[in-house]
Amino acid sequence: MDKIKSFFARLIRKDVFKTLLTSFSCALVGLLIGFIILLIVSPEASLKGFKTLALGFLDVPTKYGLRLESFAKTLTRTAPLIVSGVAILVAYKAGLFNIGASGQFTMGVFAALFMALVWHLPWYLCMLGAVIFGGLYGAIVGVLKAFLNVNEVISGIMLNWIGLYFTSMIIKQNSTMWDSIKYETIPIERVSPGSLIPTLGLDKLFNDYKYITIGIFIAIIVAVFYYIVIEKTTLGYKMKATGFNKNAAKYAGMKEKLNIVIILALSGSLAGLSGALLYLTGIENWYCPTNVPSMGFDGISAAFLGGLSPLGSILSSFFITHITIGGSRLDTSFYSPEIAKVVTGVIIYLCAFVLFIKDQLNKRILKKDRELGLELLKPNDNGDNNIKEETKEEESIVPNEPSLKEEEVNK
Repeated sequence: MDKIKSFFARLIRKDVFKTLLTSFSCALVGLLIGFIILLIVSPEASLKGFKTLALGFLDVPTKYGLRLESFAKTLTRTAPLIVSGVAILVAYKAGLFNIGASGQFTMGVFAALFMALVWHLPWYLCMLGAVIFGGLYGAIVGVLKAFLNVNEVISGIMLNWIGLYFTSMIIKQNSTMWDSIKYETIPIERVSPGSLIPTLGLDKLFNDYKYITIGIFIAIIVAVFYYIVIEKTTLGYKMKATGFNKNAAKYAGMKEKLNIVIILALSGSLAGLSGALLYLTGIENWYCPTNVPSMGFDGISAAFLGGLSPLGSILSSFFITHITIGGSRLDTSFYSPEIAKVVTGVIIYLCAFVLFIKDQLNKRILKKDRELGLELLKPNDNGDNNIKEETKEEESIVPNEPSLKEEEVNK
């Protein structure tokens, strides 16, 4: 029994476990509030609606392969959200808040669609163009921050709208891209099938769902690669050092202004990549919205719900997409279409409390350790806290025996 208690005592002090616990708690509370909302709006359909919301693709009938198609749709839309979450993490780990990720996402969409519909380039070049355009757009925020001391939040918000209107203006004036009758861009598969991200047989695995691509694997590789860079390389150390204290980084010989530009450019390139991962699947066409795309803001939710970890962002992105698609399937005879956005919005809103709950959990653990007479040691390389008891070994004090010279003097 003591071994079990000791195991759980050590487990709860591990940073990974605390992150999972707090994220799971926020998601659970969000679902509970969502059920209360459904109960208030329509009590008779609340249980069925909650089941549809929580289970997502698992609530879809298995016949005709509908469940497989719904699962494939979830994976397809999860991929860009993973990369968007990592884009937010790149800047946040360096002490920057890239709220302009939506504008960088838009510029990535513009580059990918232009290269596909106008130049008919292969998918990997379209994706590379999205990365470059998003990175350049993010670098603008970095230059304003580093050299003119313009807050990245203000400049990011303004550039979101500039990027949106610039993209709409260019696309609508280009007849090779814009379908004025359907009021959306021309489908890529109609004019340039080679510009679509390949499926490599995944469509056959998921009941011929043609929109499932290798994009989900690209997104996971990006998240893992970022984790290695930020934790195991010199560049990652410089990024974190600049975020902790740019003046100290400058004193240590780092080019702090250049680092800020590079960090925001890297964050923007990932946001642009997320746009390519969505629209180069052909799952939807760009319709020149009047509001800034929500992908960049959803990336913030994915990053925080994942405990500010690139690996955690993979799970949180899947959960957010799962809930969003489940909410879109609510019975509209009982609930208006907006109720799904309200419920998912509440869940996403609670993501902001992940760090707060984790901080409170750390304080309670520290208080408990002090009550038990335990000393909290410095966190090790894995971010875990080692605990040891304050036990002092009693040392037997043996008096020094007099030397031979001392004995002679005494005589």
